[in-house]
Amino acid sequence: MDRHEKTPADFLITCVDHVITCDDTFQVFSPGAIAVHQGTIVAVGTPCELHQRYEAKETVTLSGHIVLPGLVNTHVHGAMSLFRGLADDLPLDRWLHEHIFPAESRHVQPDFVFLGTLLSCTEMLLGGTTCFCDGYFFEEAAAQAADLCGIRAVLGQGILDFPTPDAPDPKAVRHRIQAFLENFPRTSARLRPSLFCHAPYTCSPETLQWAKAVCTDRGMLFQIHVSETRWEVETIRSRYGTSPVAHLERLGILDDQTLCAHAVWIDDQEIHLLAETGACMAHCVESNLKLASGIAPIPAVLKAGIPVGLGTDGCASNNDLDLFSEMSLTARVHKAVTGNPTVCDARRVLLMATRMGAHAVGWGAATGSLEVGKKADMVALDMERAHLCPLYDPTSHVVYAARASDVRHVWVDGVPVVRDGVLKTVDVPNLLREVRKAAAVIAEGMFFR
Repeated sequence: MDRHEKTPADFLITCVDHVITCDDTFQVFSPGAIAVHQGTIVAVGTPCELHQRYEAKETVTLSGHIVLPGLVNTHVHGAMSLFRGLADDLPLDRWLHEHIFPAESRHVQPDFVFLGTLLSCTEMLLGGTTCFCDGYFFEEAAAQAADLCGIRAVLGQGILDFPTPDAPDPKAVRHRIQAFLENFPRTSARLRPSLFCHAPYTCSPETLQWAKAVCTDRGMLFQIHVSETRWEVETIRSRYGTSPVAHLERLGILDDQTLCAHAVWIDDQEIHLLAETGACMAHCVESNLKLASGIAPIPAVLKAGIPVGLGTDGCASNNDLDLFSEMSLTARVHKAVTGNPTVCDARRVLLMATRMGAHAVGWGAATGSLEVGKKADMVALDMERAHLCPLYDPTSHVVYAARASDVRHVWVDGVPVVRDGVLKTVDVPNLLREVRKAAAVIAEGMFFR
């Protein structure tokens, strides 16, 4: 092909040791290359093929790297990074009611949410996460932070039937939601609004149905914590005579635009209901273990065909936003629980962190895999590390051996937001100084000594 007949592209990533596409057939190109134009992937293949077909304005040579889709964190409370390590090693009820809820009532304001979410977005991008699904208060401020960082996000405004930092009067929550939707930033197609009803035990049936109706009317994702603890299951059974999942199904809450976080204490009948309705799940293995909430029956959930993504939960209960460690633990813990070393294999777990997670949060058509027509949300891992040598199977390495610190380059919408391990959209040293100032104020009122 003559040089002048080549198709133009903005940039070409080439000479990659391994490109893991996470597409329907799980293609891996070794070596591989990716052509990107106007923020969209236009070709994935071998370096020789793409060099022949495309004339790129920029060529990025990444020998010694693995390139994979940007990771998708399906359940985060971004602003809670400012509470990282605030009250560890406690049962969930004490952790929430004695420490987290009081801290939120004292400190959570728009500036707090902006700063905490900015810190979380910084951590996620540097660790290879290019899309996240958030749920918290003053979520307009979270959207502003995500926009500044250049990350892709679903921002869920929190809803409860008791006073919250941004809705002191629960009776006015509908006005609060209207304000959130009216003030949601419209400057970036990377950001989508969502509603997040905290849980079936903190939101009445009327609140759940109203919020779900708003989401349905606007084509938004509906988020909710479901069956996170035994206590929750017992509480819902005592109130409504059925399980949390069955309760939500009776109310018409469950469909393919519903994301159920945790779902630890679900039985076979509830798994069937989730599969039948098309609802999705966010699996937060590290948070669930740290709070001793339990371990969700993920092998059975996957067997039923339920889309499952990985989530870190908030930093206050994890205490990081590292999806590489979530992948590693997910792949291991379910083997131990089931006694079956073949469950949650590396390929399936990587799909949970990419394509399946993107589907779960409503972004499946745009991201989650490296395919023609999808957004160029990509991560490059530096494989020239002692803990990554030798390499026989790149997928296995990503799940069982790689770390967030191995991330070298990150693109979102084809924009290089991390280059050579440096975040280009945020002044990180200044951000950390501001976070330490905020932490000093929080520490002054420490009530758990």
